[in-house]
Amino acid sequence: MSAVSSRLPVFPWDRLEPYKATAAAHPDGIVDLSVGTPVDPVPALVQRALADAADSPGYPTVWGTPALRDALTGWAERRLGAKGVGHANVLPVVGSKELVAWLPTQLGLGPGDKVAYPRLAYPTYEVGARLAGAEPVVYDEPTELDPTGLKLLWLNSPSNPTGRVLSAEELRRTVAWAREHGVLVLSDECYLELGWETEPVSVLHPDVCGGSFEGIVAVHSLSKRSNLAGYRAAFVAGDAAVLGELLRIRKHGGMMVAAPVQAATVAALGDTAHVTEQRARYARRRAALRSALEGAGFRIEHSEASLYLWATRDEPCWDTVGALAERGILVAPGDFYGVAGDRFVRVAFTATDERVEAAVRRLAR
Repeated sequence: MSAVSSRLPVFPWDRLEPYKATAAAHPDGIVDLSVGTPVDPVPALVQRALADAADSPGYPTVWGTPALRDALTGWAERRLGAKGVGHANVLPVVGSKELVAWLPTQLGLGPGDKVAYPRLAYPTYEVGARLAGAEPVVYDEPTELDPTGLKLLWLNSPSNPTGRVLSAEELRRTVAWAREHGVLVLSDECYLELGWETEPVSVLHPDVCGGSFEGIVAVHSLSKRSNLAGYRAAFVAGDAAVLGELLRIRKHGGMMVAAPVQAATVAALGDTAHVTEQRARYARRRAALRSALEGAGFRIEHSEASLYLWATRDEPCWDTVGALAERGILVAPGDFYGVAGDRFVRVAFTATDERVEAAVRRLAR
């Protein structure tokens, strides 16, 4: 038996442990700005929906309840501006990371196939390709890729880690190129509701896709917009043929979103007040950290959306990580997301107000 893990890179976060220990030794405790995990409460209406559905002794369905599918299609039309979204165009998944990691395998990709993703990117795009035995390929401009053997093209807007947002024209050009060459486009839009300096556009918007979902699938998550990272609530929307194939495969694999989580998702997608409230929290933290970082000699690039500031002092990223750890602040090194990030750090603003205030004080010294 061959070890599948041998195909994979070293889990990057393990390398951060010594720096985490240094930061934790600070007299006033660690300020952990490394992982973008929510720290604010799950909205009360979502908790109630989860509790009300707690008596769920039977198996849930992979496709989700009709109420969940109605919620997914309705939200996609209202929030993304997509047109003509039916039940066949949506599929709930057990968190977006699971989907990203296993999608190439579930689509039958393997040796000889290529999976492309941005040069600076969420590491799981590469992991998914390697799990399937496909070849991972990075790009700066997707339409300049060699389409030979290319089966899957990842877009990520707003970007993790940089916060860069692709314009409707950039997305439209990429979709047209991919359709011309028979390449499936997966657009990771998990931070779409967190635009600060620009309004992110979905690949499913008619201005991008021309009113057709052929060859495109968008990935969305409730982890960030609704503080539901612990619920593993996410979904995909787009090409019915692709999602139908995934549904058939996932039925065999038993990849089911828990019934109470399905009910909670319906409640979360039906409410905008909690999203507005959470955005306001993040906006305050973002402004405070950005000002403090710039005052401490950092330059912020991109960062017009998402939950991160992409920051540099024009030095090796691990030097920056070490220096901040000495102040009790933990950040993510940019090279976690590709060698092109080796002089940047990713600073999350998902800590509590009290911890953000502590980071601001420490950066001012």
